[in-house]
Amino acid sequence: MPSTLGNAALGLTQIILWGGSFFLTAVIVGPVVEATGWPQGLVIGSLSLAILISGLLSPWIGTQIRRFGGRPVLVAGTLVMALGLVLMAMAGNLALFLAAWAVMGLGMAGALYDPLFAAIGQAYGASARSAMTQIAIASGFAITLCWPASTFLVAHIGWRGTCLAYAALAAFVVAPIFALALPAGRAAVPARVAMPKPGVKAPRLPGEGILAMTFTTAAILMAAVAVELLLLLQSHGIPTASAVALSALIGPSQVGARVLELAFGQRAHPIHLLLISAGSVALGLILLVLAPSLAWLAILLYGAGNGMRTVVRGTLPLALYGQAEYAAVIGRLARPPLLGQAATPLACGYAMEWFGIDVLAGILVAVALLNLGLSLAVARQVARQGR
Repeated sequence: MPSTLGNAALGLTQIILWGGSFFLTAVIVGPVVEATGWPQGLVIGSLSLAILISGLLSPWIGTQIRRFGGRPVLVAGTLVMALGLVLMAMAGNLALFLAAWAVMGLGMAGALYDPLFAAIGQAYGASARSAMTQIAIASGFAITLCWPASTFLVAHIGWRGTCLAYAALAAFVVAPIFALALPAGRAAVPARVAMPKPGVKAPRLPGEGILAMTFTTAAILMAAVAVELLLLLQSHGIPTASAVALSALIGPSQVGARVLELAFGQRAHPIHLLLISAGSVALGLILLVLAPSLAWLAILLYGAGNGMRTVVRGTLPLALYGQAEYAAVIGRLARPPLLGQAATPLACGYAMEWFGIDVLAGILVAVALLNLGLSLAVARQVARQGR
């Protein structure tokens, strides 16, 4: 089992990798467009391309972790991400820039939260839960740290230099951490559990479809709020500086929820945390739409629910399906949320253009309530299985 220090190091890997992928786009879009003249929509859409490829590859990545263990997969994914960042820095035209993001998508499929949790869950079974929470706590301030750091780097070494800096961190910091902190080979599983033969596609397990829908609606909400929160706050008359300050509450509230889960929630079944997460996100978005004067409370509730969701995404499938199937299930469960995330920014843009920000906010509340309903359905299924 990784030590607390090892889990903190694994959390650092996610700060670096998310900072050099998901959170990099928002910082470099302006400088890239200004320096190259490429269309802004395509520069922003490059991230959607990477997320799409990552989602398509996730089930295959899960089977590789199940067969070979997490260490080789995550090290390889990290090095592919580093290669993508180098190609991005060298891109002399838009086609090469998009190709670099496609390579990034290949690496993201094998190096971010889902494959890391799959590797830990397969290696350590039920005892992996606290490790997942500690990793999520350590990486919880990724956006809070990476946006200012990336902005500083862009100002001093340009957007291409920033890509190279993240590539160096991935290759020389993240890959060695994965090599040292993750166990070699695949874990032994109980003798009564037969591992599927290589090349044989494992069947979907009971409840997997509705659980995937639950995770997908939650992922869509996360992506939509990341894109539209500032605009939604400003539409209620909140000044830009205040809106940015309020948005910054998401990071601390995410980490706070994960700390509470580690301190008090380890004995609770993850299904209870799923319900709390879905309810907190729904209540936060309802407050944001109906009571903008309580925006601070709404964002704290949303952030806490979203922070807990990251942990539940790793711990609930482990509790439901067990150690032997875990890596493959995580791979299959990762695809629909990633595809939803890839489509969300474009869908939000069109919805806001056609219907306005208020209608979009209502749609987000409806999706949050749907997510809560799906979570209740999962809980009922867990209760029936328990009986």
